[in-house]
Amino acid sequence: MITCCIFDLDGVLVDTAKYHYLAWRELAQCLGFEFTPQQGETTKGVSRMASLDIVLRAGGMEHRFTDEQKQELAARKNRRYLEYVHRMTSEEVLPGVLPLLAGLRAHGMKLILGSASKNACAIIDRCGLRPYFDCIIDGNQVSKAKPDPEVFAKGAEMLHVPPSECVVFEDAAAGIEAATRAGMRSVGVGDNPSLGKASLQISSFEGFTFEDLLSGIEK
Repeated sequence: MITCCIFDLDGVLVDTAKYHYLAWRELAQCLGFEFTPQQGETTKGVSRMASLDIVLRAGGMEHRFTDEQKQELAARKNRRYLEYVHRMTSEEVLPGVLPLLAGLRAHGMKLILGSASKNACAIIDRCGLRPYFDCIIDGNQVSKAKPDPEVFAKGAEMLHVPPSECVVFEDAAAGIEAATRAGMRSVGVGDNPSLGKASLQISSFEGFTFEDLLSGIEK
């Protein structure tokens, strides 16, 4: 039985993954090296500081900075990212998302936003998504990054939903692993082969319905 759907934000509901990559790439360029789109994929679903470690490792600089300097680098990246975020509109919502959210609510599903982003609330407000969600768990409320299941487990606990009744929608392998570790089923959104361990994988939300979810996840 499914009673609750938990959605990651970046790259799942809205097209913000590209802005994270652009901000990280600009930081890397300022430090004197390139950060490729392929390397950027490994930051999806990962906390800000863990993402910074990935970026610095790509440039061979993982041991060059103090913790205080790393905090400033991460803040610098976030300031650039927020410049992108503050220009966002509802047009950034990915195709098929709004019909799916409306359909899930019509069938009585509880909806949770579970994102590592500390900017999640600003993004969903800019994009008009807040009214769809019963609960929002973001990077300001958790201390452990995916693949740790904390963000998903905390959302389920807040709404008093058993993990076995939750389905997580994710576009990153770390998020799929986090869902599994939380005792939840998962839907991998996108064509990335790294999502192969999800309970169900779909290319996008276009045309995807509550009925498709039930038939795909319960088989």
